[in-house]
Amino acid sequence: MTNRSHGKIRSQQTWNEIRRAWERGETGASLALRYDVGLSNLWRRRAAEGWRRLRPDDPTPEPIEGWARYAERQREAFWRRLQDARDLAECLVEAMRDERLSRAPHWHIPWLYHWRAEHLGPEAAARDRARAIEAGHPWAEVFWRADGSLKPLDVLDEAMARLHPEELRGELGLPEGAAVE
Repeated sequence: MTNRSHGKIRSQQTWNEIRRAWERGETGASLALRYDVGLSNLWRRRAAEGWRRLRPDDPTPEPIEGWARYAERQREAFWRRLQDARDLAECLVEAMRDERLSRAPHWHIPWLYHWRAEHLGPEAAARDRARAIEAGHPWAEVFWRADGSLKPLDVLDEAMARLHPEELRGELGLPEGAAVE
């Protein structure tokens, strides 16, 4: 009887793992050892299947002011954004509790009416319209259609901007007399 050595046969899944690791930068020698495959077999497969190393991303260049100052500025900006978001959330929660929306800033009122109509239904939209008319709000006759349904949000935002052009100018940081579209 002859003692004949059978070649090592690895599954396609194993070769896929080897390929991914090699393309990410691992050396052929380390892969041959780890997966118990011949190095020449690995090179043959690499050539036959057209394996290519992944191009590493360029390193992020250091900011002019240095990483410490950059991190400080980013942290300050993050905390300002976080506080702005929390202030807005408090404002909207308070406005949602007040069904008359008397404490809401003008720019949030369209969204609040829209949210209430979407989530609380047509009855809430009808109550909101009645309250707006009763309070004499300038948008009372502009936000709703003749059938009492609320117009789309973008229409409400545009109507609010037309009703309060000076306030919008201030929010945009435009000088007095500058055109507001």
